[in-house]
Amino acid sequence: MKWSHAIKDYEHYLRIERGLSDNSIINYSLDIQRLIKFLEENDVKTTPISIEKNILQQFIYETAKLVNARSQARIISGLKSFFNYLVFEDYRETNPMELIEAPKIGRKLPDTLSLEEIDVIIAQIDLSKPEGERNRAIIETLYGCGLRVSELIELKLSNLFFDEGFISVTGKGDKQRFVPIGETTQKFINLYTDEIRNHLTIQKGHEDTLFLNRRGKQLTRAMIFTIVKQLVEKAGIHKSISPHTFRHSFATHLLENGADLRAIQLMLGHESITTTEIYMHIDRTHLSEVINSFHPRR
Repeated sequence: MKWSHAIKDYEHYLRIERGLSDNSIINYSLDIQRLIKFLEENDVKTTPISIEKNILQQFIYETAKLVNARSQARIISGLKSFFNYLVFEDYRETNPMELIEAPKIGRKLPDTLSLEEIDVIIAQIDLSKPEGERNRAIIETLYGCGLRVSELIELKLSNLFFDEGFISVTGKGDKQRFVPIGETTQKFINLYTDEIRNHLTIQKGHEDTLFLNRRGKQLTRAMIFTIVKQLVEKAGIHKSISPHTFRHSFATHLLENGADLRAIQLMLGHESITTTEIYMHIDRTHLSEVINSFHPRR
């Protein structure tokens, strides 16, 4: 089996069987391409079926000189997944990466915003300009529903089920989920659609897109980042803030106010509860309150 054939089959498996996005598939493929480049540079003649642990160990050792621990761990994880696929398809009997350990890395906790900081950011929006109502609705939706940027820009008018109190969101791997939407967020979306969006000349193909630019087309990810960056600078908040920060804040505030972790997982669209558990970094004061309120020997 040639490396090119193995990569092609693996990409097909990731897309069809695991439902991964194109970006995720590209990243997995890059890990294998990095290994192939190492083999070529060192004139190592081997195939995906015959490659042995000692060669992979040498590759990991050389890679560690060039990348940080987090990137090294990601490469190791990607190669383990690739060889697990080969074992699953009966191309190999064992995974040569099985006993190769990734470096220990600390879990990077996301920055979050307090409710007061979110209010300050929203207060910087100039509602006298046409894009003001839109930008307020964008921030309220990011925070009120905990959406990813890609989910926000892809949101359609036909995804809004305000009578039922939900929106339909298409997440990673084209997986759909229903997310509750509060009355406040609904109000600001309705203000935008009724007072601003209705007066735009909407380009063909964007008739159902919720958030539009001044030319009547779908907003880009970069534009959402720019909007947030400018508002944060005006607010004078000195944190590493991106659109994703509102998603982190959404989850953290729900958890701090007693929401169930499993419910938060479903709303965020996390495949694994382990991903959601990163939001357990809430302050110790809240944890003390939980013990004092619910433990039988409080």
